[in-house]
Amino acid sequence: MSSNDSTAGSAVPRWIILLTVIIGTFLGRLDQTIVNLALPKIIDDYHITVTAAGWIATAYILANAVFVPVWGKLGDTIGRKRVYIMGFILFIVGSMLAGFAWNLSSMIVFRVIQAIAGSADYPTAMAILAVTYQDEKERAQALGIWSSSFAAAAVFGPLIGGPLIDHFSWRAVFLINIPVGIIGVLMAIAFITESVSERKTQAFDLKGAVVLGIALSALVLVLDKGLDWGWLSLRSFLCYGISLFSTLYFIRVESRHREPIVDIKFFRNNLFVQALLNNFVVFMGMMGSIFLIPIFAQTFLGYDATHTGLLFIPMAAAIMIAAPFGGRLTGIVQPKYVILISTLVAACGLFLFLSLDPRSGPIDIILPLIVMASGIGFGMAQRTNIIANAVPVHEVGIASSVLALARNIAGAFGIAVFGTILQTTAENNVITLSRFSTFHSTDPNAYAQFIALISLKAQIGAYHTVFIASGLVVLFGALLALFIPNVRMKPGVKVHVE
Repeated sequence: MSSNDSTAGSAVPRWIILLTVIIGTFLGRLDQTIVNLALPKIIDDYHITVTAAGWIATAYILANAVFVPVWGKLGDTIGRKRVYIMGFILFIVGSMLAGFAWNLSSMIVFRVIQAIAGSADYPTAMAILAVTYQDEKERAQALGIWSSSFAAAAVFGPLIGGPLIDHFSWRAVFLINIPVGIIGVLMAIAFITESVSERKTQAFDLKGAVVLGIALSALVLVLDKGLDWGWLSLRSFLCYGISLFSTLYFIRVESRHREPIVDIKFFRNNLFVQALLNNFVVFMGMMGSIFLIPIFAQTFLGYDATHTGLLFIPMAAAIMIAAPFGGRLTGIVQPKYVILISTLVAACGLFLFLSLDPRSGPIDIILPLIVMASGIGFGMAQRTNIIANAVPVHEVGIASSVLALARNIAGAFGIAVFGTILQTTAENNVITLSRFSTFHSTDPNAYAQFIALISLKAQIGAYHTVFIASGLVVLFGALLALFIPNVRMKPGVKVHVE
């Protein structure tokens, strides 16, 4: 094992390194969720439309997707610690600038800076943990705990953001990143030991990075805006064409480059491909439906953003508790069986949402979230660890960036698909209910109530359709787990590092 590829010899306790990267991951993901709460206030201050404000989120998603593979490659080449700290410092700068943005254009530019910086975290953090925890079982537990910070950030976003916005201003959701970020940077400088691959990059794949950026930009753009544009509109088809052509050209470029930004050989590795496919399907089903829960709670149950966030605290706790337990099964049970059972449990949680209606109470949301989160958390460490073990350690950074990219695209796909299903089904339900309903009154108030009830029933039915569809998608993901090849079981044995 090369000393360059390990932090095992460091005197720093490994749990401190784990805590350090958790802070970075938590802060980056927290920013993604917390900013959405600030959009109404930003719209009022800048006097812009909701559609225009949507570009604040879209710009972030685009830049984040494009730069994840680039940072992964750089981390494996010039040093994971160096790239991690560079990204963290840039994120702090971007947050400060966004906190003082004076109009929509400046906000979009500063959000892009934040996104570029934030995309450095996932691949470098995962690679740092991979070389810090050499024992397979310990690595799986560490990755499980680290992965749970994603869910925690999604939950604490509304809890932290709501009071900040209410008591200070929307600018506080950006400026709060500065003190926390400084702590994270100082911890990274003090505790993380540098690790690089012995295989130095001689020719950075600039063409591949540019072509991949174009392909991802077009794809993410149409997924984000397709519902507004129309999936069969000219702009949508233009994005489809650009994305498809760029992807084909990217494959050609990568297959010929001696040091590709995404090594095509990954996709000849059956373990890597099957694990990636399982992640894509499951995250598509999960993200495509869970993003609707806060909307349902605020639209039909009358909750505000802060109280909606409170509903998700048990979910975060469930993930953080379940993730380490799933990791402990490494070396005892084949990962695919852990993933299968955990995903089946998560699907059951989604189906429990079918009981939701306007009379539902907090427990009707909390219980399904706990079941779903327990399932997804229990298999989280195994999903991540398979990717880490499917490739040599010197390529963990870029492999993890591909995993992050797949999950991000899956989430975008899910939100686009299930958002379309929700809208289309609600419209069809209104037509169907109107056709088979009869109104016997001349009272205009009664008629208004009649129309409102039809609309309400149509929308509730549409939500149920989405939960059924997402549950079936996640069930399909569970079945796909059976196709993941068996992993050689080596409990307590350190991984060979090239």
